[in-house]
Amino acid sequence: MEDPAAGRELRSFTWEEIGQRDGRGPAPQERWLVIERKVYDISRFCRRHPGGSRVISHYAGQDATDPFIAFHLDKTLVRKYMKPLLIGELAPDQPSFEPSKNKKLVEDFRELRAAVEKMGLFNPSRTFFILHLCHILVLDVAAWLTIWYFGASTVPFLFAAVLLGTVQAQAGWLQHDFGHLSVFSTSRWNHWVHKFVIGHLKGAPASWWNHLHFQHHAKPNCFRKDPDVNMHPLFFALGKTLSVELGVQKKKFMPYNHQHKYFFIIGPPALVPLYFQWYIFYFVVQRKQWVDLAWMLTFYIRFFLTYLPLLGVTGILGLHLLVRFIESNWFVWITQMNHIPMHIDYDKNVDWFSTQLQATCNVHQSLFNDWFSGHLNFQIEHHLFPTMPRHNYWKVAPLVKSLCAKHGIEYQCKSLLTAFADIVHSLKNSGELWLDAYLHK
Repeated sequence: MEDPAAGRELRSFTWEEIGQRDGRGPAPQERWLVIERKVYDISRFCRRHPGGSRVISHYAGQDATDPFIAFHLDKTLVRKYMKPLLIGELAPDQPSFEPSKNKKLVEDFRELRAAVEKMGLFNPSRTFFILHLCHILVLDVAAWLTIWYFGASTVPFLFAAVLLGTVQAQAGWLQHDFGHLSVFSTSRWNHWVHKFVIGHLKGAPASWWNHLHFQHHAKPNCFRKDPDVNMHPLFFALGKTLSVELGVQKKKFMPYNHQHKYFFIIGPPALVPLYFQWYIFYFVVQRKQWVDLAWMLTFYIRFFLTYLPLLGVTGILGLHLLVRFIESNWFVWITQMNHIPMHIDYDKNVDWFSTQLQATCNVHQSLFNDWFSGHLNFQIEHHLFPTMPRHNYWKVAPLVKSLCAKHGIEYQCKSLLTAFADIVHSLKNSGELWLDAYLHK
């Protein structure tokens, strides 16, 4: 590919100029970002970005060096496709990242990243992931055998539902591995197997997961950038700052002072069976993701062909709903324990390390916690190094703790039950903050 920058002198820019090209400033049609001191115009490219237009646009007007390194496997290949977007570089008198960021912390984290790569902690264990897939398939077969052998009475029906709910939860963690490109050394293989695991084993589209999840990782707990906090303000008031803001504005979409109670109704039990289950079909049809739809249909065809002769129409619909109910509770408690109790606010454009640490916390390591959460009990390490195979999180954790201690950053780690309780406590606290601001400010 011919280098469009060859033979011409690159323009020099200041951070002030770049910061105005964030898609919302004086030039709303322009979006620029910086990677390794090079300035790229992504105004048109963002719509063709393989990871989605939103995730790359969230860094418009900012330095995107660390997320670029964190998300991409073959950086040399990606840089070739970036060349047509290159419009200049930072002026010699400009720092390599925004002056507002902690220079020493950014440099120390990049040194840590280089050290972790040399240690081989980004190298996956094929055995680990093969065994994980096998245990999912064994549980899937065991669920069918339970009803086939013992019949469709209450006890075997419920036992099979628990097994299938476990299959869905564990397949969710496995698709997460492939989606983050942490199993194979090439993106292509990860993407192909990801479609199989999330499509055929779970009945969900890979494109939908990519669209939402990479935004979450790019700007965790940043309102209007992280879709995982989009439940604010329609259903919940989240975070101290946003809850007070909502109260001052006299906005009340729900009785937020009771949100820690109705969370048990519209949160864990309802998210998957009453929302995700139906929205994913709208998503793939609206975006014409026909390959993902085909993979999803193989899940439902297999499920109905294997259980319809044993349960009939009513029984199979009941089983499916119960499985989704179990999966939903498992999914919500695990995914929210690391984020809802943490700092939630608008994007303040702080450095990558601080962005992840203020939005995430860990849960104590144990064989059960590792399995039950898909190693998302190491949420801090996962967010700092999203392509790292999860079986290596525990190895990098002491290095991350040391960097936190050096810079006076809190590294939160708690028990599993405490993490669950903190979800409810944080909802109660933010609801009370909203109520006080709503009534008195």
